[in-house]
Amino acid sequence: MGETAAANHHHHHHHGHQVFDAVIHDVVPPQPAFKCFDDDGRLKRTGTVWTASAHIITAVIGSGVLSLAWAIAQLGWIAGPAVMLLFSCVTLYSSTLLSDCYRTGDAVSGKRNYTYMDAVRSILGGFKFKICGLIQYLNLFGIAIGYTIAASISMMAIKRSNCFHKSGGKDPCHMSSNSYMIIFGVTEMLLSQIPDFDQIWWISIVAAVMSFTYSAIGLALGIVQVAANGVFKGSLTGISIGTVTQTQKIWRTFQALGDIAFAYSYSVVLIEIQDTVRSPPAESKTMKKATKISIAVTTIFYMLCGSMGYAAFGDAAPGNLLTGFGFYNPFWLLDVANAAIVVHLIGAYQVFSQPIFAFVEKSVSERFPDNDFLTKEFEIKIPGFKFPYKSNVFRVVFRCTFVVLTTVISMLMPFFNDVVGILGALGFWPLTVYFPVEMYIKQRKVEKWSTRWLCLQMLSAACLVISVVAGVGSIAGVMLDLKVYKPFQSTY
Repeated sequence: MGETAAANHHHHHHHGHQVFDAVIHDVVPPQPAFKCFDDDGRLKRTGTVWTASAHIITAVIGSGVLSLAWAIAQLGWIAGPAVMLLFSCVTLYSSTLLSDCYRTGDAVSGKRNYTYMDAVRSILGGFKFKICGLIQYLNLFGIAIGYTIAASISMMAIKRSNCFHKSGGKDPCHMSSNSYMIIFGVTEMLLSQIPDFDQIWWISIVAAVMSFTYSAIGLALGIVQVAANGVFKGSLTGISIGTVTQTQKIWRTFQALGDIAFAYSYSVVLIEIQDTVRSPPAESKTMKKATKISIAVTTIFYMLCGSMGYAAFGDAAPGNLLTGFGFYNPFWLLDVANAAIVVHLIGAYQVFSQPIFAFVEKSVSERFPDNDFLTKEFEIKIPGFKFPYKSNVFRVVFRCTFVVLTTVISMLMPFFNDVVGILGALGFWPLTVYFPVEMYIKQRKVEKWSTRWLCLQMLSAACLVISVVAGVGSIAGVMLDLKVYKPFQSTY
């Protein structure tokens, strides 16, 4: 589920009951009220094709970029770009299907769904909604782990590149990532106690700026490196069998699929972005245009980043472009890029964990309404702040436990690519293909066994195979890496 859910911040949902519905058509309402509200009684939405495209692009481009050069190196110059095109086409198609699911029933006046989960609930019903929720929360949990790994590796890379620079490249500067994971974990513990942290409006802007900064630096360094080498490295079929064994080659090819899928996994935020768009014209029309623009932009960008990274390093392309020490100089520029990654991921971690916090705390307080430990609020006066800080014991304990858990798992398997591959595989088929297809069939009442139904089911089946294969490949990758590394002691 793609990268920063930048989209999530742009609206606070206060569920305005639809009092106006009946009244509006008969009585002429007081003028201003009519002008500044939409048909669901919320403030008028003002988004356009361009704001929607911008939201999608910022939601997509993020840490997925870092493993693309590695993924292309596994597949080679023919299959690599081809697979990327394939994923962008599937994502484009499923986004088109999803845009018809924003309103249940009628495209112009049907009831609005505010989030992906709302759409699944209102179109497919309770059982599938529960499964979808499970997958989505698992995915968010995994992303928290992936981000802990990525952020700590980037902190370490800053340290290493400075140490390298001091010793003039003589000292290999081996170090362990664990202390950096702990630093990251402590930071997240503190931040996760801030109420509504994920709704602070500037966080998404900072995240967007940061992800563009490091993606652009990675691309620029790749181009410069290629110019310095004077040749495009790499081969048509990817990494050669001598460098890795036959079986490794197969596993890695599969894992590369997962890495690319992760870079495209943002279907989950599409409906929330659509909820910011003004109508008329119908929101789905605007959204279809926006997905075309933004997928074109991200695909070109991904192709450039991935292929330049591969062209610069050939089969030796590192799993994480900016920390794999393919680039040593200019060392300050690498430090800037890695610092940008850290800042982006500190915020993104919260954006992805807050929905889990909200869900668990809500379900616990509904199940045990009378338990003091779970519901009793306490206040702390903070000097210099007007309002006291309010929280409850369960909230503090649960959020800290969650962060500790993600940190420990990250220390046990600090392999960025493998984790990203697993996440890509987990989210790709169910969230990007299966649910959108099922919702579309239900929405548009597509006849069973009709040509259209068969084509949709074949697409879904093919993507299921891709997901399974990518998942198996990535899990195999973790197993192979664990043979080499001892948990808690891995140094780079």
